[in-house]
Amino acid sequence: MLNLQGEPASSVILKRMTDVIAHRGPDGEGFYTNGPIGLGHRRLAIIDLSPSGHQPMMTSDGNFILIFNGEIYNFRELRLELEACGHQFYSRSDSEVVLHAYMEWGEKALERFNGMFAFAVWDRVRKELFLARDRFGIKPLYYGLFGNTFLFGSEVKAILQHPICRMELDREALLEYFTFQNIFTDRTFFSKVSLLPAGSFLRTHLGDIELQNPNHYWDYHFYEPDIVRDEREYIEELDRLLRQAVVRQLVSDVDVGAYLSGGMDSGTITSIAAGQLPYMKSFTCGFDLNSASGMEINFDERAKAEMMSYRFKTEHYEMVLKAGDMERIMPKLAWHIEEPRLGQSYPNYYAAQLASKFVKVCLSGGGGDEIFGGYPWRYYRAVVNTNFDDYIDKYYLYWQRLIPNGDIKRVFKPIWSDVKHIQTRDIFRGVFTKHANELARPEDYINHSLYFEIKTFLHGLLVVEDKMSMAHGLETRVPFLDNDLVDFAMRLPVHLKLANLNEAVRVNENEAGKSDKYFQRTRDGKRAL
Repeated sequence: MLNLQGEPASSVILKRMTDVIAHRGPDGEGFYTNGPIGLGHRRLAIIDLSPSGHQPMMTSDGNFILIFNGEIYNFRELRLELEACGHQFYSRSDSEVVLHAYMEWGEKALERFNGMFAFAVWDRVRKELFLARDRFGIKPLYYGLFGNTFLFGSEVKAILQHPICRMELDREALLEYFTFQNIFTDRTFFSKVSLLPAGSFLRTHLGDIELQNPNHYWDYHFYEPDIVRDEREYIEELDRLLRQAVVRQLVSDVDVGAYLSGGMDSGTITSIAAGQLPYMKSFTCGFDLNSASGMEINFDERAKAEMMSYRFKTEHYEMVLKAGDMERIMPKLAWHIEEPRLGQSYPNYYAAQLASKFVKVCLSGGGGDEIFGGYPWRYYRAVVNTNFDDYIDKYYLYWQRLIPNGDIKRVFKPIWSDVKHIQTRDIFRGVFTKHANELARPEDYINHSLYFEIKTFLHGLLVVEDKMSMAHGLETRVPFLDNDLVDFAMRLPVHLKLANLNEAVRVNENEAGKSDKYFQRTRDGKRAL
């Protein structure tokens, strides 16, 4: 918290805000208060388990104070570079590297980090608070200005612990969710509380009257290369980068496991990791086939996961979900997830609960579909277009997931006066503002669609995954979202992701197991992978 008018921060309120997210960091707590600034931290000890890794963390001159959530996988390389610049380190933690990197390079340090993070740094001399979030939005960071008090936290519930906050519904965010089954802007269901966009940072100073807008330091750019190399070169490079990404993300002073769903993405990650670690643990959630509905039966992938576990020699654990398990967990699930995004998430909660009994870090196959083109039936719907607006019209209709535009006014009638000025098509169109590709070929529209999915759909999945795993003090890592691997995937030719742009095969988006069925029928999607 930061009181912009200089009133002292309350240590009592700060502790209350920190205690409510104790599940995110069961290994310790720390606090820093000095005049108007108050920083609280819950520690999940992964790298350097000693007291040297305790936070808030301060530079030796006391001018910079850090609270950090996440992992920087290239912290050792950055540490060597900083040591060459004269910096001295007192721990083996990546948190201290973040602190000194910001001290040395300021906001430019963000471009050097390969990892997942949300952090805040207080500059005691300049009276400036700096907030930042990783490129892809793997770690969440919420914030809001309430009167003269600027509040932020890894979850909304931390902010709501401050007595200045009133829990009010953001009705515009509600309209956005009921249109897209997701929130594309930085709004949340909680009035005045925003989610810092992925790949951005925010500064606020003592004495500021209003908040500055976040600044983007990175964004995706999918494009068709001018010169296309031999397919074998791309495959060899993909193999190298994928192995490098997984090995990078195995850095840990605690046990690392992996989710094993039975699909290509989690299987790929597990196979590489199992070749690096002895006694790798893997985890799968399935459904009791005696009580499952037709849709849930198709989500049960235990047999495939067991086969992969046998092949990769993992120590495998399963949880079987039964009728009533979703209802049983709903109050806890709602409290942890805070606001709905995308589809069902209760299996994620149980999977994290299972993994947390054996490991503190778990690898996930998330991101593989989005960066390598895993949903062909979606992209093909908007390949043939006359111009950008034609493309928007087609794709916007497809992404109305809960209530079609024609029914919105009727459903929202009790609060229509509060939301009638919102144009959800403009919200949809606004996603593409920074992806200014020339749209001359079908491949260009495919790359536009890949950009849209990764900015909206994947981001929603990442927010859900973070909440579900951290509910159990478990850190989930996403090797597919490695800087180098993503950079490669964005310049990978479309024909190495999708097979035939001239033949669109339609799929029911609500059909269980649609990805596998589509691939078996067409051999299309994620071709290079």
